[in-house]
Parts: sequence; structure tokens; C-alpha cells
Amino acid sequence: MMAADLATVPVTGITVQLCGDAHVRNLGAYQALDGTLVFDLNDFDETIPGPWEWDVKRLATSLVLAAQDAGQPAGRCEGSVRVFVKAYRKYLRTFATTRFAALGRYLISRRHGTPLLDAIFREAERVTPISNLQKLTVHRGQRYRFHDQPPVLEPVPDRVAAEVLTALRSYRGTLAASRRFTFERYRPVDVAFKVVGTGSVGTRDYVVLMFGNGATDPLFIQVKQELPSCYAPYLRRVPAFSHQGQRVADGQQMMQTLSDPFLGYTRFGGHDYLVRQLADHKAAFNPASFTRRTLPEYALLCGEVLAKGHARSGDAAFIAGYAGKSAKLDDAISEFATTYADQVRRDYRFFQRAEGVGRTR
Repeated sequence: MMAADLATVPVTGITVQLCGDAHVRNLGAYQALDGTLVFDLNDFDETIPGPWEWDVKRLATSLVLAAQDAGQPAGRCEGSVRVFVKAYRKYLRTFATTRFAALGRYLISRRHGTPLLDAIFREAERVTPISNLQKLTVHRGQRYRFHDQPPVLEPVPDRVAAEVLTALRSYRGTLAASRRFTFERYRPVDVAFKVVGTGSVGTRDYVVLMFGNGATDPLFIQVKQELPSCYAPYLRRVPAFSHQGQRVADGQQMMQTLSDPFLGYTRFGGHDYLVRQLADHKAAFNPASFTRRTLPEYALLCGEVLAKGHARSGDAAFIAGYAGKSAKLDDAISEFATTYADQVRRDYRFFQRAEGVGRTR
């Protein structure tokens, strides 16, 4: 619904690779190919070229909603948006004069004096393949199997499992040679259906358990159906995407400094899929625990991450010039986010009433 609303207001005409899923829960830590833990945009399926301000407005609104839910006062909610936009402007100015090669390597990793970021990385260190093995599987008859926990996690028929595993053959061709060789050393042992984020409910999502060098070397692969971006109907110029999984994989690689080493795509059963690791050293901050200290600290990170993603895929100098050095944009986006957060809550109350009388279809 927000895509439709954003399409009704003027835009600057400056295009970047949109995250599309820009909200506070879609930033987090994960492990890169060399083992480095990085903090970046993560798990964004709606990515598509579009107006930079749509991401800014969506993430700003998300900050307000999350801060409100955490019990923060109105002034602090609005202030978090100003902190976010100010950081976004600041980093855009920096990236506007950064060598492109250096921008391509720009990482947000461990830093001195960032307690919130340190806490997220500590949590990511605990999310290992072995911990996922203990959480998601059961050991039966000398074999590991996924838990049968419907509707969240449940076995699939043999026919579906065979289709998923067959589709992984073509997926291998989307990987770089070194990663393809690594992936081919693993052998699948089980396939299950898994319910994922709210935005993906109703789509097909499969998880594959694989083992490499023995029982202590599990690899969890997610095969996630991808639909066309929800922004596509509202954009004047939409690239012709022959594969929605490739759209997402390419968009993530454009915005992320380091992407999942097993990020790729495949197709089967007439549907497009994104393929990646499932929850390997991934962690995110829980917005419900926003405090007076953590809210502005997180807002700063939001500004840096989004500016970096937009600078990698668009003209940072052009956007920085439009955003300016004053607080005018900060105030304007804060006012928008506060107003739109109220609209979101009204929409949700309407949805609840409609659901209560059976009118949600």
C-alpha cells in the first residue's frame, strides 16, 4: 500500500537501486565469504531501480512506528528521523568524493565506541550452522531431519523435494566458480517447507539441509519464491526482468558491500526463486527494545547503511546536492514519517475491523 501512496506524490527524478524493503528489521549482521561479520541491508526482496526518496520515506516511517511501539515519546520518535536523515546526508557527501573502488569496499563492521553494533555482532556470532542444526532438526535413525512443526516448518512430498534438489543444479551456474566448487562438495539430506517473514506469507519457501565434511559441517540453503516487485506497477520505467530471483540477487549485490557467498537463483514449476544461506551468523536489533540511547544510535546506522547502498547504485553527488547541508530535508522527512505512521495505524485499525466482519478479501 505504501508503494501506491508514494506514487501519488512528486519525486526528484533521481534514480537508485531501491532496497524496497527499507525498514528497521531489514538491517542486520551476517557473515561474508572471508568470515567477516558485516552490518548492512539484509533480506530485501522488493529491490528495483526507483526514486531514492521512497527508501528514505519508508525507513523513516519504520523508525517512527518502531519507536512508538517501544514506548518512546513523540519528540524522540521524530528526533530519530532527523538523526537518520542527517546521517544519510552526511554520508552521501562523503561518498560523493570517495573513489569508486573504495566505495565498493566500504564496510560497516566492528568499531570502537559503538555498543549497539557490538551487541548485534555478538548475537550474530552465536547464530552458527551448528546452532541452527540443533534448532531446526532432529536426529533420527542415524540421519538428521527437519522438525515437523506445522505450519511453520513441515516436510514436503518426495516429488516436491526432488524438484527442489533438481533446481539446485541450474542454481550452481549462477555462482562464481570458487563458490560453485564449494557448494558442490555438500550433499543434501532433507528438504522442508518453511514459513518466513510476514511479507512472504503465501509464497513457496523451501529449506535444504546439506552436509559437507562430516556431521559437524552442515549447510542450510533457502530456496525462496520471488514475485515481481510491488513497486513495479507504480514506476514509469520498469526494466524488463526475465527472472525475479535474478532481480533480487542482482539488487542485493548492488547495494551490499559483501553479499551471501551462496546468493543465486533458479526456476522450477513455473516459478522464480532466490537461493541463499538460511540464517548463517545473521542477527538484527529488536526494535521493541529501543531506548533513549539505542534509538539515535540505530538511526545513525540506518542513515549510513542507506546512503552507502544508494551511493553504490546511483549518483551520490547529485542526491547530496539535492539534500543540501541544512536541516530542511530532515524536518520534511520527519513530518512525513510522523504523518504517514498515523496513516499506517489507521489502516491497520480498519483492517482489524474488516477482518472481524469477514471483509478482508
